[in-house]
Amino acid sequence: MAIDTVLLAVGPMDTVRAEGLAETVLEIADPLGARVVIGHAFTAQEYEEFREDLGLEARLEDVDPDEVAAERAPVSDLADRFAEAGVDYEIRGSVGEIGDAVVDMARAVDADRIVVGGRRRSPAEKAVLGSVSQDIILQAPCPVTYFRDLDVME
Repeated sequence: MAIDTVLLAVGPMDTVRAEGLAETVLEIADPLGARVVIGHAFTAQEYEEFREDLGLEARLEDVDPDEVAAERAPVSDLADRFAEAGVDYEIRGSVGEIGDAVVDMARAVDADRIVVGGRRRSPAEKAVLGSVSQDIILQAPCPVTYFRDLDVME
């Protein structure tokens, strides 16, 4: 199976693991000459909060999610890293339920691999809070590489 497009799905919590995510994606994409899509999905509420923080006037229905995603951490740092490595990349944004939006984005860009990050959580946390990463893994139209923080649970 050829890998032509890798979707790196990130959110604001991925700022702490951006370097590890970038290295993981580069290990896949660079030797194969694959294109990387840095995807950031956010809920309508997150968009509104972010829009206000940036002082943007546009309302949700007038937004270009790609432009908003480019302004959201850690997207610009990842874009810089891929540019330095000479890897072809683009930025995509989406508004909706996070897991569904990432899966839809993977289909839209015809991703051959998705890379998602996460942190170690207890079974109780997963039961109460759910897991966006797990939703993506279960619904993905292609293989998923899961990058987990190696922090030890206390």
